Amino acid sequence: MHSRFVAEAAQSPLLPKPAELIVGAIAFALLFLVLRKFVTPMFEKAFAARTEAIQGGIEKAERAQLEAAKALESYTAQLADARGEAAKIREEARVQGAAIIEDLRAQAQEEAARISAAAHSSIEAEREKAISSLRAEVGTLAVDLASKIVGEALEDQVRQSRIVDRFLEDLEKSK
Repeated sequence: MHSRFVAEAAQSPLLPKPAELIVGAIAFALLFLVLRKFVTPMFEKAFAARTEAIQGGIEKAERAQLEAAKALESYTAQLADARGEAAKIREEARVQGAAIIEDLRAQAQEEAARISAAAHSSIEAEREKAISSLRAEVGTLAVDLASKIVGEALEDQVRQSRIVDRFLEDLEKSK
């Protein structure tokens, strides 16, 4: 049967010759051993390094994520504190603003009262001055008129003053 197989192998282009099979098997075994001895450890080292790098990266990312969560919590607490402090400052500023407005209002009222009092005293002084001037003017006119009516000169100063005062008193009573 073996000879028949050899005979068929020689005749069939698809079946390799037994010598080629042996050489191929030896070459495959040598290639397999070389790959297993030299290449496989290098691949395993690369895979191990890659696995360690990935594992280290994952652990580093987890640590960073925890730190970020802690920082976020801290910043959130600080922000809440800052908001509370800002609200407190706003309230204090509002209270101080109200106090300042009240002080300014009181000062304005005091100033208005002072200006009003000064204006009243100035008006009163002007009124007195106008009355005095008017008295002198009316007195002079009254004396001139009385002199023309009576026909004699009223030159006596004391008498003129009495007449003018009496005339003005009569005028004030008639009002």
